[in-house]
Amino acid sequence: MPDYARYPSLEGRSVFITGGSSGIGACMVAEYARQGAKVAFVGLDVAAGEKVEAGAPGSWFKRCDVTDAPALEATLAAAAERHGPVTILVNNVANDTRHKAAETTLEQWHRGLAVNLDPAFICSRAVYPGMVEAGGGAILNISSINALLGPAEMPTYVAAKGAINALTKALAREWGPQKIRVNTVSPGWIVTERQLALWLTPEAEAEWMEQVALKERILPEDVARLCLFLSADDSRMITGQNFVIDGGRT
Repeated sequence: MPDYARYPSLEGRSVFITGGSSGIGACMVAEYARQGAKVAFVGLDVAAGEKVEAGAPGSWFKRCDVTDAPALEATLAAAAERHGPVTILVNNVANDTRHKAAETTLEQWHRGLAVNLDPAFICSRAVYPGMVEAGGGAILNISSINALLGPAEMPTYVAAKGAINALTKALAREWGPQKIRVNTVSPGWIVTERQLALWLTPEAEAEWMEQVALKERILPEDVARLCLFLSADDSRMITGQNFVIDGGRT
């Protein structure tokens, strides 16, 4: 069993993660909790969220629809009251449902952006005062290599992830003087239960393996451990960057 890094600076830190009840987000909750951080997270599936909470000592789950801005802001405020000002924010929530561009209604477009883009700004803006008061913080925006590759039948998701990359740059520049670091993590095809159920067929995986340099599955833990480093003091001079974790696909 590999002996992964321990980051003393994460112990006791107040962490907030969106989309934490499943997939990559659930793994992040567990990994930050193992570091001794105080983790608050949101999701829609109550049963799944409570299961993640039970497996991550000291974590706190709250059901929240991230497209409801007032509810999301209220949940962030409750997390700060419970664990102290949020100094690590992971904007992870996303929905990569497929749809053809020509058949996408304006309502679907707006709904997609409301999930994949808006929460990153809403949460970042909400935690900013607390991070300033605390003397700094770290914001991680989870994007995707699809923002670089631009695959078909994902126009809203791809556009949102491209905007996430740009938002990272803008916030990193504006909030750097307050010692708030903002970085992007862009995963490739991460093997989650959702991907296995919907899209990661043996044929699709075989094609993926032909395109990557490292011929192994990329797991949620791989993304989470990169996020741990980028939010710890070990990475104190890293901001405004996009870290790709795709096994050498791009």
